[in-house]
Amino acid sequence: MADPAECTIKVMCRFRPLNSSEVTRGDKYIPKFQGEDTVIIGGKPYMFDRVFQSNTTQEQVYNACAQKIVKDVLEGYNGTIFAYGQTSSGKTHTMEGNLHDTDSMGIIPRIVQDIFNYIYSMDENLEFHIKVSYFEIYLDKIRDLLDVSKTNLSVHEDKNRVPYVKGCTERFVCSPEEVMDTIDEGKANRHVAVTNMNEHSSRSHSIFLINVKQENTQTEQKLSGKLYLVDLAGSEKVSKTGAEGAVLDEAKNINKSLSSLGNVISALAEGTAYIPYRDSKMTRILQDSLGGNCRTTIVICCSPSSFNEAETKTTLMFGQRAKTIKNTVTVNIELTAEQWKQKYEREKEKNKTLRNTVTWLENELNRWRNGESVPVEEQFDKEKANAEVLALDNVINEKAASTPNVPGVRLTDVEKDKCEAELAKLYKQLDDKDEEINQQSQLAEKLKQQMLDQEELLASSRRDHENLQTELNRLQAENEASKEEVKEVLQALEELAVNYDQKSQEVEDKTKEFETISEELSQKSSILSSLDSELQKLKEMSNHQKKRVTEMMSSLLKDLTEIGIAVGSNDIKQHDGGSGLIDEEFTVARLYISKMKSEVKTMVKRCKQLEGTQAESNKKMDENEKELAACQLRISQHEAKIKSLTEYLQNVEQKKRQLEENVDALNEELVKLNAQEKVHAMEKENEIQTANEVKEAVEKQIHSHREAHQKQISSLRDELDNKEKLITELQDLNQKIMLEQERLRVEHEKLKSTDQEKSRKLHELTVMQDRREQARQDLKGLEETVAKELQTLHNLRKLFVQDLATRVKKSAEMDSDDTGGSAAQKQKISFLENNLEQLTKVHKQLVRDNADLRCELPKLEKRLRATAERVKALESALKEAKENAARDRKRYQQEVDRIKEAVRAKNMARRGHSAQIAKPIRPGQQPVASPTHPNINRSGGGFYQNSQTVSIRGGGSSKPDKN
Repeated sequence: MADPAECTIKVMCRFRPLNSSEVTRGDKYIPKFQGEDTVIIGGKPYMFDRVFQSNTTQEQVYNACAQKIVKDVLEGYNGTIFAYGQTSSGKTHTMEGNLHDTDSMGIIPRIVQDIFNYIYSMDENLEFHIKVSYFEIYLDKIRDLLDVSKTNLSVHEDKNRVPYVKGCTERFVCSPEEVMDTIDEGKANRHVAVTNMNEHSSRSHSIFLINVKQENTQTEQKLSGKLYLVDLAGSEKVSKTGAEGAVLDEAKNINKSLSSLGNVISALAEGTAYIPYRDSKMTRILQDSLGGNCRTTIVICCSPSSFNEAETKTTLMFGQRAKTIKNTVTVNIELTAEQWKQKYEREKEKNKTLRNTVTWLENELNRWRNGESVPVEEQFDKEKANAEVLALDNVINEKAASTPNVPGVRLTDVEKDKCEAELAKLYKQLDDKDEEINQQSQLAEKLKQQMLDQEELLASSRRDHENLQTELNRLQAENEASKEEVKEVLQALEELAVNYDQKSQEVEDKTKEFETISEELSQKSSILSSLDSELQKLKEMSNHQKKRVTEMMSSLLKDLTEIGIAVGSNDIKQHDGGSGLIDEEFTVARLYISKMKSEVKTMVKRCKQLEGTQAESNKKMDENEKELAACQLRISQHEAKIKSLTEYLQNVEQKKRQLEENVDALNEELVKLNAQEKVHAMEKENEIQTANEVKEAVEKQIHSHREAHQKQISSLRDELDNKEKLITELQDLNQKIMLEQERLRVEHEKLKSTDQEKSRKLHELTVMQDRREQARQDLKGLEETVAKELQTLHNLRKLFVQDLATRVKKSAEMDSDDTGGSAAQKQKISFLENNLEQLTKVHKQLVRDNADLRCELPKLEKRLRATAERVKALESALKEAKENAARDRKRYQQEVDRIKEAVRAKNMARRGHSAQIAKPIRPGQQPVASPTHPNINRSGGGFYQNSQTVSIRGGGSSKPDKN
């Protein structure tokens, strides 16, 4: 039989249903359940304390897992509940759920409600102090969720070597609503992210700590219990979650801490001497929950999908290992002075007995060493000694039980002050060391951040240096290429100069021969050239005139043909004949042009008429649409009103018929009873009355009841009419309000969409304006470059023309040897002229483009100003709508707060005489309107408190509580 102080960790297994993505993927539902404690996966059974199927409700899970721990915590035991499993397996749903929904809320809100309900049912002599803390382990750093400025808290040990988080916020609470508000505040600061497997994936391990201290005001007995509620982040496989960047780093840290937890569980299950609690901060905090003084329950959450079968098996193996761990639990009780005295006496008697036993054994050992033979009756009897120790314990316990409660032995004031001073000094030293450690860690973080900044700056400088080096290399390469080109040009110029000198010498030699021949040739050639030039001019003029007339006719006929096709007539055809048909074509063209003018005028008139008709039709259509919308609105109002009135009339008619039938039946029964009573009275009193008199009396009574019934019906009908009118008015008012609200919502959506569209257009126009400004600057630079190039080419052309003119004057005629040099020069001149013409065309095109851009720029600026004005108007309208919404939200929040206060006051009135919860008030803290409460920071294994705690007693009196 196991020691009653030992208990194993309870392990519960829960399977969630298949989600939509798994159903869409066609995954199979793999678990098979056998009884309430066994699940079979892949043919292998796994046994736990309880297995929950997919259709298990939140309440059933809570009743099986956590309901018993509430009583244990309030009786002075420590408790821990945490959920373990793969990501998206339902851990946060199990631990938290929907915090404010009675059906879907998880373990944490239910256990908070049960703690206070249990306190309310306990003895009113008990006084409770309840503190809560809420923190998370994110990237292996402890963050306080109730104070976001505390981002790297440390784990310390108190005087009993129990780990705790130093510096975390501890908030006193006295109602379930305050605890839920604290949870909501902390949950808003948690790290969550979206992955491929979960839309709200927890990226940190959250721990919600409830610390309950109770004191019996009569016996002065004090108990304390801590409850850790842990929501672990899920283990992740990156190939399934698709984590990248910061989410990937978070996944690495999550898997690392969960691996440390698995190592601790394995070491505890195998019973090894060293347990690696210090491998992660999570296992360090939960050290007492795993193999220590705590009642622990683990809920392993599993996925039923075949897609996650490997992860599910790993989770189940973790649960089986954890089920073998044993914790040693004790009650956390603070002994009084009398109890300490009894314990001291008991230990003193035990020590005396053990000293006697040691003395006996030493004497016996010496006798054996001296060679004596110790008789059996003088040897040490172990069973007898144990019996004596047990008897001594029983005697001391009976004595303690029979001794009445007396005031404890108190220390003197001097000793007490000395102990307190020494304790304060030690705590102060510990706080100083902790503060120094925090400062050093903060300094290390700052230096690390500065080092990272310097590394980034160095990397950017290196990148800039590399870019500048590449640019310098490119410029050097271009410079070398330019130098090579200049060398080639200089060599070509030198060759040209040498050739030029040679040819000049030859020209001087041949000049004399050329002069004699040139005189004769000039005379004959002048006559021939004059005749040829006259003939050529005549031919050119004739051809030019013919070509011009032909082109004009062809273009005119082509335009007329296109116009005729557009109008609908194809009478004119182009002729490819000679000039003999020109007169005929002119005549036909004139006739067709006149016909086309008349048709175009009629078409213009018809077009104007159609445009006017279309404008009137559009106007009428708009009016009809407005009337139709108004009529539809009235119809919907009347239909809703008629429907509600019809239903109400039917209900009223049905109620009226039932009431009339009931009244008639009751009246008939009343008349019958009266008649029977009178008949019996007549028989008893032996009065002689005729049957006619009895009949008349009965009829009179029936008539009176009928009149009263008619009056009651008329009053009820009047009341029904008034109620109907009131209901009609209220329904009309409600309908109008709903329609107005819908109209405002539609208008708000339109304004919002218009604002977004205008913002987009404004951004596009701004980008277009920037591009045009850049293009203008580029054009300006290009114009300057082109102008410089043109001036250079013009100067070169002038120089070449002057040089050629002087050379031609010197050498009028050149022989066959001179033709090679002159041809090369002509080719070069023609090449330069072609380049000049191309540059001139480019310059003209750039000038035209620049002019077009300058013409278009004012229009765009005007449109930009109009868009900016429209955006300002929309922004003002949106600001007004937001202010109205903020006012409505403020009124709604005030109403909600008022209802909460009313419900809280009602609950307080309903509790009556029960156990009270102390709410400490500390100096220097301002009262707050929210349900949050003063915070304290743990330091050195406890907290310093120089003020008095005000406790509310049964009956409404207050009493200062000395700490």
